[in-house]
Order: sequence, then C-alpha cells, then structure tokens
Amino acid sequence: MNIVLFEPDEIGKALALSDERAKHILNVLRRQEGDTFDAGVIDGKRGKATVQSIGNESIDLQFDLQHEEPFLFPIDLIVGLSRPQTNRKILQEATSMGVRSLSFVTTERGEPSYATSKLWTTGEWRRHVIAGVVQAYTTRMPQVSFGISLEAALEANESVEVKIALDNYEAESALSEVDRGRGSIALALGSERGWAGAERTLLREHRFQLAHLGSRPLRTETAAVAGIAVLLS
Repeated sequence: MNIVLFEPDEIGKALALSDERAKHILNVLRRQEGDTFDAGVIDGKRGKATVQSIGNESIDLQFDLQHEEPFLFPIDLIVGLSRPQTNRKILQEATSMGVRSLSFVTTERGEPSYATSKLWTTGEWRRHVIAGVVQAYTTRMPQVSFGISLEAALEANESVEVKIALDNYEAESALSEVDRGRGSIALALGSERGWAGAERTLLREHRFQLAHLGSRPLRTETAAVAGIAVLLS
C-alpha cells in the first residue's frame, strides 16, 4: 500500500488487528506506538496518521489530514463487459491511471452472465477500485457503473467534448493521431470479441470516431491501459 485509506466513518475509531490495513501498518510498515504513516479518507483529504496505542485486539490512530487531492483526469472509460478477471484488472489499472469514471456495458458479443458475476453482485468491484486508488497514492475514487446498455452509456456521455472508440477493423486513424483537444474525453472499447456492426453504427451516431492502437489485436485490459496512456500523453 502506498497510502492507507479509511472510510469517513472509520476516523476516530479503533482499527481491529484482524483488519488487513492494521496488518500492513504493523507488519509491513513496521510502525510502533508514536510512529506515523501516510493515510487518507476515501474521496477526502490526505495526510498522516499516528499510531497512538497498540492493544491486544486493535490499534488506536490519530489523524492529521490537511491535503486536498487534485481532481481526476476528465476521461470517461466505457468498456464492454468481459470476463471477471479482465474486469478486475481494468478496474484497478484504470483507477490508478486517474480516469474519472468507468462504465462496464453489455454488448452484443459479450457473455450475458458476466453482468451477474460475483464481482458485481457482491460489491467486490469496489475493493479493486480502492486498490487502484492506493496504488496511485491518492484518495479520489472514480464513478463506476456496470450492467448498463451501450446506448445508455453513450447517452450519459453526450456532453463530452471528444469521443473515441477503439476498433481494429474500421478505424479511420491511430489513436495517437486523433485531435484530443484539452477538454473531456470519452474512450470506448468493446468486450473481448470487439464491436458488432450495429454497435459501430451506434457509436458513430453518437459522434464517436473510431481509432486503433496498431495492427496487433490486444487483450481488453491491455487496450484499456494503452488507450488511457496515449490520451494522458
């Protein structure tokens, strides 16, 4: 962990020794009473926490959180629902790269059961987002939606200034050649089998231009990271 994050309602409460964060503080960071470490409140301020006391069942912490975190990059990622292990990687990596929202949408070529996997139904997805936030040494959480239709996601991004869909087959140009401007960007990529013809038509109707990342087909999680990296460059 590059930073230890807490929910707002956890501030001022003892942290159980069984909590993974307590194990990290004591066993990985090797903090003792009186020592400090980097800490923050999810979607709140960042600063330092001090180990006040270490008991038999919990540790007491004191917080000094003064730093306001910068806003996330104005990049909205739209991804066709893929295998849970692929979505886990995208949740963590895209979050660590600083996108402001992730929408996992149903697509024609995606497996319908992906939308009801335990990743989404148990709330597990949030753990992967927090892991990405921790990796990036920040507190800012992107907005995440899942199981919605591609059309609903496109309509939700109607006001975004630049709209790009990654596609290996009918792309007009490379992503690196697209004029990305200085405003908000929506980046869409299909599930593991790519876009269907009707989906390309729908994307174009919503003013998405098709772009590619080269001639080699990439895994969905690789394309997501590479696409974000190009936009951030």
